[in-house]
Amino acid sequence: MSLVFHHTPERAAIWREKFASARPDMPFHVWPETGPKEDVRYLAAWKTPDDLGTLFPNLEILFSLGAGIDQLNLANIPPGVQIIRMVENSLVEGMIEYVLWAVFSFHRDMFRYARQQREHVWSGSHNRPARLYRVGVMGMGELGSPVLEKLVSFGYECRGWSRSRREVAGVTSFAGEAELDDFLAQTDILVCLVPLTEATRGILNSALFSKLPKGACVINCGRGGHLVQDDLIPALDSGQLSQAVLDVATPEPLPPEHPFWDHPRIFLTPHIASAAQSDSAAEVVLANLRRYEAGESMTGVIDTGRGY
Repeated sequence: MSLVFHHTPERAAIWREKFASARPDMPFHVWPETGPKEDVRYLAAWKTPDDLGTLFPNLEILFSLGAGIDQLNLANIPPGVQIIRMVENSLVEGMIEYVLWAVFSFHRDMFRYARQQREHVWSGSHNRPARLYRVGVMGMGELGSPVLEKLVSFGYECRGWSRSRREVAGVTSFAGEAELDDFLAQTDILVCLVPLTEATRGILNSALFSKLPKGACVINCGRGGHLVQDDLIPALDSGQLSQAVLDVATPEPLPPEHPFWDHPRIFLTPHIASAAQSDSAAEVVLANLRRYEAGESMTGVIDTGRGY
């Protein structure tokens, strides 16, 4: 049995070295080279080739190279294939760093000071303590819960919302549609970290923005599909929102003429909030392969019915 790696040549070189050391018994192929297709049991990919079932008739596991699976065409994946998302420490650490930077920047008025610098304005204001800001994280999973834990340690008043109730020390927990409005009403800084599913696509929209306190900040480091783009600028121009931080967009990259590039209250970053490190990601997959071959449960197993 063999594994095919489908990503960049730079990452492939690191993975090849890791597998050569840890699993010399397992043929390792880098797409488009596959070896005998009937021997391929495992595929590690960001996106999959077309006609996956025909291409690899004996495929057993698809290892997603991302924390989510929304980039995958699930209709292209045979029913018997297990899908495993990436659960890796650098993904969590990177997201914590990014969200902290964005929350700190809003809390300490850094986005306003950046606008003032461009306008040659020198005007400061008194600092407000973290405890006066209510930070709400949508999505209390593998990324959201550690982010909340770190925000609590800095003194922010933290809330979390998810589909099913989760408990994080120091965090007020909300769950389900019935509690979403209460969560939003108590959130000055909203961080979107929910998985992108049909239920959450377009969740960042004008109706949601209207339920936040006036002048709230929205930070989207989930997926571009969470945001209804046409609703964001009106919310900013009306003052309902005072700042948006977007690490994701649809499409990526945004076209040069897109209005988000030049809006003074939108801060864009090019999907860099968090990424798996190639060496540790390979180790995560190798560990999961050992569990699978020993008949043990793997980490990151996807429930395709729920989409995460």
